[in-house]
Amino acid sequence: MRFETKAIHAGLDIGNPTKAIIPPISPSTIYEIDAEGRKESDFHYTRLGNPNRLQFEYVAAALEGGETASAFSSGIAAGMAILQSMDPGDHIIIPEDVYSGNRRMVQTIMTGWKLESSFINMTDPDTIAAHIKPNTRLIWIETPSNPLMRITDIAATAALAKSHGLLTVVDNTWPTPVNQQPLELGADLVLHSTSKYFGGHSDILGGIVISKKDDDFAEKVRIIQRFGGAVPSPQDCWMLSRSTRTLAYRMKGHNENAGIIARYLESHKKVAEVYYPGLESFAGYDIAKKQMTGFGGMISFLIKGSKEEAVKIVGRSKLIKRATSLGGVESTWEHRQSSEGEGSITPDDLIRLSVGLEHPQDIIDDLEEALG
Repeated sequence: MRFETKAIHAGLDIGNPTKAIIPPISPSTIYEIDAEGRKESDFHYTRLGNPNRLQFEYVAAALEGGETASAFSSGIAAGMAILQSMDPGDHIIIPEDVYSGNRRMVQTIMTGWKLESSFINMTDPDTIAAHIKPNTRLIWIETPSNPLMRITDIAATAALAKSHGLLTVVDNTWPTPVNQQPLELGADLVLHSTSKYFGGHSDILGGIVISKKDDDFAEKVRIIQRFGGAVPSPQDCWMLSRSTRTLAYRMKGHNENAGIIARYLESHKKVAEVYYPGLESFAGYDIAKKQMTGFGGMISFLIKGSKEEAVKIVGRSKLIKRATSLGGVESTWEHRQSSEGEGSITPDDLIRLSVGLEHPQDIIDDLEEALG
């Protein structure tokens, strides 16, 4: 079964006794136990399992090629579950330009867990290898990175990790499984903020961890999900399953529009540099082309001007909304450094743009006005 078909049909029979074409929402927090007693696979209490959550976990795992998945109430909660599944004193290698929320999570919350970390440029496998220590347990990959669009070679990094007995997790939020399949390239885990492209309409908060194997580490993540309690609601899971049915076709639109906009920005007199993995002029293009089938809807670009001018440009848009999230059908942008806080290495003249599904010429018209 091909990707588009799996996205529409996978898991529709889970918690769907009437065989409704669209499974119902199951809002109950409790389930009656059989007179003979409770079996491990029975629904019991919705924090431990819910038909809508299981259906979304099933379809997400199917699309990424994993054996199991655990859905969470946010992307941060999903990422934290991975880190909490490690032992105190373990060391991780993570991109220096990783999503700022994950940077804060590692540097503030997880320090109490005695987690050690090395934030590095991960574009060169030799640099990654040089930072492996005796207590290194996991390599965290974000490719393209947020917001500098740095590209990490997933296959090479996963092979390096395996040679040292390490785990690899790939934050695949930006590419989605439509454009990139990290588990096929050798990664052990995939992470998503499902608030972004899986949800696709800027109205759902969620996250998910997908595991290549249903092994002991996947079980640790699942235990943290169930007993830590940061689980998505049945309504959110139902909405995520609904939105996932159109993921492949939405991403085709995001890919196409972003390619058009990236080429437009590349030729604009007010733009100094464009970071987009689909441009041949982009530093990571060759590796991106090798491991991606499409280049996504995210663009970062540097203007020829100051931080103040970048803020003014974002403030002049009429169609493109000023917002910090991404992946919706509407185009959004922001002066990224303003959102990142302490520890950011993002240039102060960088604007991050999430290209939506409007007609590309309308987006260009708005950019023309804003850039001046």
